Amino acid sequence: MLKVHPSGYYKWLKQPISNLEKENQELLIEIKKAYKESNGIYGYRNIHKDLKASNIHVNKKRVARLMKEAKLCGIGNYKRRPKYKAGSIHKAHPNHLKQCFISQTPNESWVSDITYIRTHEGWIYLAIILDLFSRKIIGWATSHRITTDLIIQALKNTKYRIPKDGVILHSDQGSQYSSYEYKTFLKHHNITPSMSRRGNCYDNAVAESFFKTLKKELVRKTIFRTREEARDKIFEYIEMFYNSKRRHSYLGFISPNEFEKRYNENVTQPEVLTD
Repeated sequence: MLKVHPSGYYKWLKQPISNLEKENQELLIEIKKAYKESNGIYGYRNIHKDLKASNIHVNKKRVARLMKEAKLCGIGNYKRRPKYKAGSIHKAHPNHLKQCFISQTPNESWVSDITYIRTHEGWIYLAIILDLFSRKIIGWATSHRITTDLIIQALKNTKYRIPKDGVILHSDQGSQYSSYEYKTFLKHHNITPSMSRRGNCYDNAVAESFFKTLKKELVRKTIFRTREEARDKIFEYIEMFYNSKRRHSYLGFISPNEFEKRYNENVTQPEVLTD
């Protein structure tokens, strides 16, 4: 027992809430809103950036404390050391990137890869095309079969982005990327193929990193009953969250869409003549 007189206890209950507590309650509402918009993914650092973007200026430690008290936790990292070996160079397509994943302009270098996701109906395969400049997923497709057509369908969504002087498309040495249909499509659309060394995940690290993020933030926290349900959730994650909202550390903690928007505004901005 606390050994407090009942009259004192009820007086304490009826005392007005302090201004600081009112501020914390109002701030927690905004924190919960930002947390919900991130699908329960963001930790206090990114929530703090969202609040700052909404013109709410608050100490980062205060955000962390309020989230901890409200039991709002971001998704942590799953650390696993990948196996490494040098691997052999593909005989048909050289490695043009050589682990240089920095592009100065959009549609200079793309990367592609395929992953698989479990559903109660069976596996669903996801192919993506990612622009190294903005880390944006510019094309993707799903199928219950892992075929060359899966890659072709993902590439068809990128046609409007292919510049006249061509673009490099990097991938691993999967059979889908070595097929006649794939090479014919690339040649017809002025796309230069590039391939990783065999068994070397670091040569395609950016695509691998996206899949790691996708599985951490969506797949591991969701049970998919059907392939259609999985595809709908993938659409929501890529188009409505990852490209448009998710903060990316490589981009200075803004979304891929916002990064490209700012770039285009700077490029199209007319020069001001001075005397």
